[in-house]
Amino acid sequence: METEIIKIRPGEGPVSEEDEEKLRAAGAILQQGGLVAFPTETVYGLGGDALNPSSSQKIYAAKGRPSDNPLIVHIYRFEDIYKITKEVPEEARKIADAFWPGPLTMILPKSDAVPYETTGGLDTVAIRMPSHPAAQKLIKYSGGYIAAPSANTSGKPSPTVAKYVEEDMMGRIDAIIDGGEVGIGLESTIIDLTVTPPQILRPGYITQEKLSTVLGTVDTDTTILRADSGQAPKAPGMKYRHYAPRGELTIVEGTPGQVREYINRAAAADHTAGEKTGIIGTEEMLSGYIADVVKSVGSRKDEDSIARHLYTILREFDDEGVTKIYSEGFSTEGFGQAIMNRLLKAAGHKVVKL
Repeated sequence: METEIIKIRPGEGPVSEEDEEKLRAAGAILQQGGLVAFPTETVYGLGGDALNPSSSQKIYAAKGRPSDNPLIVHIYRFEDIYKITKEVPEEARKIADAFWPGPLTMILPKSDAVPYETTGGLDTVAIRMPSHPAAQKLIKYSGGYIAAPSANTSGKPSPTVAKYVEEDMMGRIDAIIDGGEVGIGLESTIIDLTVTPPQILRPGYITQEKLSTVLGTVDTDTTILRADSGQAPKAPGMKYRHYAPRGELTIVEGTPGQVREYINRAAAADHTAGEKTGIIGTEEMLSGYIADVVKSVGSRKDEDSIARHLYTILREFDDEGVTKIYSEGFSTEGFGQAIMNRLLKAAGHKVVKL
């Protein structure tokens, strides 16, 4: 298969007339059962017609993704939710008013219009309304319902720039829309509204604290930061190893001095053993690290920056052939919980606590 690269203006500003025509053409590809990768405000998504079973099957095949791992259905206006759900509770309307369009996915009972191929065999459907203008236009021109996981080979770090979509998806899908670097860098928060109280299944930019201001009590799935979830995945990212670089990643937690000393000692031993070593550090501690490749993920005072850079750094380590990677740990409160969730998945929950 030949994959077309469609370049549009970078960023999340208004869509130009020229770009709108490109997005209209890409929407036609989706209507015909093809696959198109596209930027959102979180990461790049790999889109297919959510109401077409064969399109969802193509997504799983292109990613090498287990077919029991649900896909998120993307819509561009709230009223489209009614076609794909059996019921829309008041909680859904409240958080849609507060956070849509934006990086929030809600799980609701699915209607018969949504094939089980899209929901991973579940009777629930995950729904999101992205805020990225190009994504909104693409969804509109596709017919209104795009199933879209992240546009990477299953298990690898999600792409935040089109370069890495091309690396994973060239020859596997019909088109890639290159809209430059995305804004947030981590996938959307997922909240399950089929249980009481509502429960966060994947942390993201919309934190538990933010959701609680709208809904009151909101629980968090207890396995988000643990490795022992044996349940069938009700949402993307719950069961399988995700976001992982090719090199072996270890997270190190402790006081700054302990972390720096351990990482430098471990990296030196790995280097002596013939490994190419990499360190993910914060600006506050970066100057004290010694390894083959040392990368700053940002300042601890700016979690948004850390989230935006994390996946790109993991991809860059792959580009540079790094085989052993060490990372500082991060807060498990607020947006930091989402960062640690992704790091733990990437490391296969390999953590050294000092």
